[in-house]
Amino acid sequence: MNSNYVVILTALSLEYDEVRARLSEVTVRPHPAGTRFEVGCLGDRGCRVALALTGKGNHPAAVLTERAITEFCPAAVIFVGVAGALQAHVELGDVVVATHVYAYHGATSEDDGAKARPRVWEISHGADQTARHVARDGGWAWQLGAGSELPGVHFGPIAAGEVVQDSAISAEALWIRHYYNDALAIEMEAAGVAQAGHLNDSLPVAVVRGISDRADGTKTASDQAGWQPRAVTAAAAFALALADELGSGRVPERQPAMSADPHAPGHATNVATGHARVGVQAGQIFGDVHVGSEEVPHGDMLAQLADLRVHLDRAYQAGRLDADIREAAEAELDIAAKAAADGQGRRLVVTLKRLYRLISDMPELAARLAAIMSAVKAVI
Repeated sequence: MNSNYVVILTALSLEYDEVRARLSEVTVRPHPAGTRFEVGCLGDRGCRVALALTGKGNHPAAVLTERAITEFCPAAVIFVGVAGALQAHVELGDVVVATHVYAYHGATSEDDGAKARPRVWEISHGADQTARHVARDGGWAWQLGAGSELPGVHFGPIAAGEVVQDSAISAEALWIRHYYNDALAIEMEAAGVAQAGHLNDSLPVAVVRGISDRADGTKTASDQAGWQPRAVTAAAAFALALADELGSGRVPERQPAMSADPHAPGHATNVATGHARVGVQAGQIFGDVHVGSEEVPHGDMLAQLADLRVHLDRAYQAGRLDADIREAAEAELDIAAKAAADGQGRRLVVTLKRLYRLISDMPELAARLAAIMSAVKAVI
């Protein structure tokens, strides 16, 4: 099951603020473990972005990516930020989209020296194709402002480690050049994000980086020249255009098909998008047949959700509920009500689970919500 959420993660506050400024209707979604997600709308096609700040490093990036995936069941995850260039043709201000990610610190130490033990994760085919379409289309550049020069967009490997690389001659620089000499850029979070995506049944993960320095000892000069904010702007613009595509749920139209011959009678094709799967495929069906309908009777459900909203408001008025949690819960109730009205049972269950996490420490509200969840599960 996936929602129309796309999770966007950043390591730096500068990157976070750039993405957040491009979202509308932003609300706070506190996680029980302390992470504060912000959820906002993107464009006019229903894509919702869940945004979080991971801090630097692959390990926190992996943990928060896993947390975001569990919380939002997203269509995709995008990590956006800055990186250092490793190739001469990649210019400052350009955008690099990872085709695969190298975890370059994997190695074994032996008497005759260190031996590389690479870990590599590839971007999913669909996400790669979508990113290349965004690059070819060029429409993402309108967010850069009138008169701005269109940055180059490069597709290739990104190296991810645990140190800030700012030398062309250090031992680490030589190691990367020897074992990962096709890498276009170097940074510190992509390996953790890619691993978390891989462990979630190959959830589409994209890494979008703006080039802010050349990782060759000139980082301070590049930062003083203002390249970091320019790189952040370019990366955020591209990442949000990619999120809009990945989160829109659009798929090509197909002719109903079942046989190998697309012109044969009874040919039926099912298409699953995002992180979903085809459950049942059939040709001609005769008679009164019902297979796993997810529709739920929406009349009583809407009334129960409205009643829960009333009790939620009472808890807030009585000072028993934090304003941020109330706001996040109200947003989930809006999504739940729409899912119930549309008969989307599985989406309703996912939304109610997220809502339960928000109010689980309020026994009265949690009990009411548990009863609603039981009623939904009984009919889907």
